Amino acid sequence: MPQMFKRAVLAAAALVACSSAAHAGAITVYSALEEDEIASYLAAAKKAIPDVQINVLRLSTGDLGARILAEANNPQADVIWGFAVTNVMNPGIKGQLEPYAAKGTDKLAPAYKAPDKTWFAATGYMGALCVNTEVLKAKNLPMPTSWKDLTNPVYKGEVVMPNPASSGTGYLQIAAILQGMGDKAGWDFFKALDPNMAQYTTSGSKPCKMARAGEFAIGASLAFAAMKSVEAGYPVKMVIPSDWAGYELEASGMLKSSKHKADARKFLDWTLSASAAEQYKAYKAIITMPGTAPSKTAAAAGLPADLSKVLYPMDFAKSARERDAILKTWQATIKR
Repeated sequence: MPQMFKRAVLAAAALVACSSAAHAGAITVYSALEEDEIASYLAAAKKAIPDVQINVLRLSTGDLGARILAEANNPQADVIWGFAVTNVMNPGIKGQLEPYAAKGTDKLAPAYKAPDKTWFAATGYMGALCVNTEVLKAKNLPMPTSWKDLTNPVYKGEVVMPNPASSGTGYLQIAAILQGMGDKAGWDFFKALDPNMAQYTTSGSKPCKMARAGEFAIGASLAFAAMKSVEAGYPVKMVIPSDWAGYELEASGMLKSSKHKADARKFLDWTLSASAAEQYKAYKAIITMPGTAPSKTAAAAGLPADLSKVLYPMDFAKSARERDAILKTWQATIKR
């Protein structure tokens, strides 16, 4: 079965489940989390809150945002779960959310929750460089430690990264650099970096997969992809850039229109529970709940225990507000 058709069938099946869940004890949840992690999380949630039936419709970030906006006059979901906070900042989406202080939000740092309590983020993802140490050695290339290092002419044709127009991972990296350097210096930097780029991929994880396979020396990708590559035994070193390490939060919240608010609150409370945090370790580089020990995979790959020391302090509202203009400038400047 073609993959696109298969996804359409899965989405349709999920919608049928959602439409039949009109009774008490059932909620409809929209999510942009990956299918495998959703399955893992729901198995744990079922044990913790067995009286709540959770029907999930999973869509990509872009498709989910379009759906929520299209349904604004007739919302179909009770909860938005694990959706990029840059997208949640869209007034048409944020305006549909009802303030709710889920149990545990009082322990989250201010950066991980909305001041008006409309959303909070239990998890997130961050950019990182996947560096193939064998390729570096074979081509006598230095180990990069920053984004600025990648403009060195010795890396010409040895770097790949996601296209920000099609990849959320690519966009978070571009947004962090522009916020850190400012527009003029930032766009000059991208012009200087472009000659070293072998290609821009449509997927955030693909650059890491290409680097670990030895196709290129360096893949600007996701920290989680780098961590899993190290765990799998590939000759990969994860490098968190010392400058402008971008990240994205995965926000959750309850829709004002929900007809099952008590059950929606139970689910949102669970997403900040200790049992949920244990599940997140298998899939996330960023877990915002204090006291959550890093996974063995994260520690082995060298992910710092205190990410606040390495992540650039993103202005997500600015990132959301300027997205269209940034992508337009990107396409006009890079032209590929």
